Amino acid sequence: MTDTDLRPDRMRAVRDVFGIASDLQVPAFGTRDEHVPEVDEAYRFNPDVTLAILAGFTRNRRVMVQGLHGTGKSTHVEQVAARLNWPCVRVNLDGHVSRLDLVGRDAVVLRDGQQVTEFQEGIVPWALQRPVALVFDEYDAGRPDVMFVIQRVLERDGKFTLMDQNRVLSPHPYFRLFATANTVGLGNLNGLYHGAQRLNHAQIDRWNIVASLGYLPAEEEAAIVRARVPSLADDAGRAVVAKMVAVAGLTRNGFAAGDLSTLMSPRTVITWAENLEIFRDAALAFRLSFVNKCDDAERPIVAEYFQRCFDRELG
Repeated sequence: MTDTDLRPDRMRAVRDVFGIASDLQVPAFGTRDEHVPEVDEAYRFNPDVTLAILAGFTRNRRVMVQGLHGTGKSTHVEQVAARLNWPCVRVNLDGHVSRLDLVGRDAVVLRDGQQVTEFQEGIVPWALQRPVALVFDEYDAGRPDVMFVIQRVLERDGKFTLMDQNRVLSPHPYFRLFATANTVGLGNLNGLYHGAQRLNHAQIDRWNIVASLGYLPAEEEAAIVRARVPSLADDAGRAVVAKMVAVAGLTRNGFAAGDLSTLMSPRTVITWAENLEIFRDAALAFRLSFVNKCDDAERPIVAEYFQRCFDRELG
């Protein structure tokens, strides 16, 4: 059996797999292949976003997950796929990804000792013909010519034309499409996401579901940090992690109020905890993990946040 012949062979209860109060049943694969992400047992699922992503898997809806950096948008899709044993491929739409990367190109290959030119399909036609969840990461950073390649695939029937091959590809019944974005196609309005593009409304309108993912509650974020850095799982470590998460919360409030031009994501907090394990000093680890990334004029504000939570000077 080839990978194009694969089909989900069982149904999983959302209540059992994700711990969400829902009677929804979702299709899943009984076996894993090389494209299925590894399960992260420490990952915390946002119920609303999880249900939105599951609707994509179950009903073939096109789902975009929007949120600030570090909220775990792409990881959220991957971890849902991991628990369904659903093959999942991420494509980062940075400025170097071209139309040819997505569609394919002619390449010179060696056949029976002879050099011949043959078409090598890109990631879009490859994924379209398989039971694969294709995730376009940093969707609002894609180049305009790249975005128009994607636009036709966003339709439910999603047929894709390879003009060089005179072929029209129909999507596999279990092909699924997701995207993550920081700005939902509105561009770099606040100066935080350089390179983010404004997307035309016709394209945004083709996404059936747009879910918004925010930062986790403090205790859940602290639990993730402790899971990532087990040396902080004792009582003393729990107290330190709680203070670290409190500092992160203050930076996010400061960013929202316009006092700071940057903020601490959960990823930054984990980095801080990992550096604390190395340097054994919360202030030094904080400076190396976050403070040195801040504008000089804003560092006194960040130092005040640290002093407020740790009851000591940042130094």
